[in-house]
Amino acid sequence: MSVDRDRLRDTVNYLREVRPIDPEEIQAYFDDTPHPAVIRQELRAAAFDLDLVEREDGTFVPADDTPVTPPGWSPETLPDEYERVVVDRLVERFGLDWYDGDSGDELREAIRRLKADYYHGNPVEYDETAALGYAIYHLPDYYAAMGYVLDDLAANGDLPRKLRVLDVGAGVGGPALALIDYLRAAAGDDGEPPLIEYHALEPSPAADLLEALLEETPRNVRTTVHRERAEAFDPDSVGDVDLLTFCNVLSELADPVATAERYLDAVADDGTMLAIAPADLETATGLREVERALARPGSGPSVYSPTLRLWPGESPSDRGWSFDVRPDVAAPRMQQQLDEGDRGADGATEHDEPGTFTKTSVQFAYALLRPDGKRRTQILASEDRHAKAAEMERHVSNRIDLLTVKLSPDLSRQGERAREYGADPNPIFKIGDGSEDVEQYAVLTQHTELNRALGEADYGAVLSMENALVLWNDDEEAYNLVVDGETVVDLVVP
Repeated sequence: MSVDRDRLRDTVNYLREVRPIDPEEIQAYFDDTPHPAVIRQELRAAAFDLDLVEREDGTFVPADDTPVTPPGWSPETLPDEYERVVVDRLVERFGLDWYDGDSGDELREAIRRLKADYYHGNPVEYDETAALGYAIYHLPDYYAAMGYVLDDLAANGDLPRKLRVLDVGAGVGGPALALIDYLRAAAGDDGEPPLIEYHALEPSPAADLLEALLEETPRNVRTTVHRERAEAFDPDSVGDVDLLTFCNVLSELADPVATAERYLDAVADDGTMLAIAPADLETATGLREVERALARPGSGPSVYSPTLRLWPGESPSDRGWSFDVRPDVAAPRMQQQLDEGDRGADGATEHDEPGTFTKTSVQFAYALLRPDGKRRTQILASEDRHAKAAEMERHVSNRIDLLTVKLSPDLSRQGERAREYGADPNPIFKIGDGSEDVEQYAVLTQHTELNRALGEADYGAVLSMENALVLWNDDEEAYNLVVDGETVVDLVVP
């Protein structure tokens, strides 16, 4: 039996401000007296449009329209319920000993191939085995990274509890699961749950595992997986989007700029485009290329965070290798099993070192863009007070004052990036004010109470520097701003 949807809407609008809506109670408002279970299903299906959330007791109430506040996101590992779904799929396909023998070899080879393709910027192809290998290796760190990016929006009251999400290239779902869990955590035990209409685009076999994982999501989250390529899908078909995400997929698109620009048109005026990429050179700088092509001075969306434009009308054109690093996550049991699956009693293996198939580091590049021009902070540099990064050449060998953004962790400690600097013992941080055409780094040569903010500030923080010495680094073809005992660094915007 169907429900008269116009009557349902009228009834909801009549009762919503009076008391919780009980499907059994409002049965009497219909001439054909549909079963309460049918009414409940209709309410669930229309919840986003009716602006309703379902409580644990089965009644419906108006959705909470207050923005999300940061819930203290800091996952230690992938939640057990998601790991169980992946392992169940592994067992279905390969048997109980999926991590041993030929199946283990296939999964490890799939991960090796995916890692190599990402590193070299090659097209990434997924079959079912590759999708499972990807889930084993990347679900934990991709899950963790998404929540840290959402903190940027939530800290400023720009992440609503009611969200229509379009997730382009959703993969096996790490970022999607994190988004849902983040909003649930932000609601707390006493608050009303978030209301999410989630649309995923995923044409590969990864969509099978994605759908299985999304079955673990709670009530008030309505999910749809569209098995279409991003280039062929019409983003307007889902309605105005509050959050458009491109998570670890831009490097896989044939024309990432054109695709992202087309999808950006579907974002609501006060919505956000969120893009994440792995921290390695190829994918991180590729993300910045897309960001810069979309956020053109005088047109297009604004850069909300983290690479703020502190000078009106300016845009950076340096290499743009900028990324964040957060606490490691613990390797889930499935990673450990695959990593140990082909090792002998002495731990040796013909191909791989221990830890090859565990991914515990959380390192990522990201961009947040807004059609409405909003930025995480409206602060701007001043010609009267600050030197501009674009004009750094004329300041070489001089001490200057500047307003800048911290755009990296300590690079002297970061793997591939540290090798570029020959293991320099001084802490090194990429900085920028949004006008730089050559890379610029703050080099901390002397720690003092007056400059400690440089090392302690978070990624994306806006800093004021006074009396920094400008030097040209011929080896790196970059400007070094020496922060020493004569330099004062203040935190302007956390």
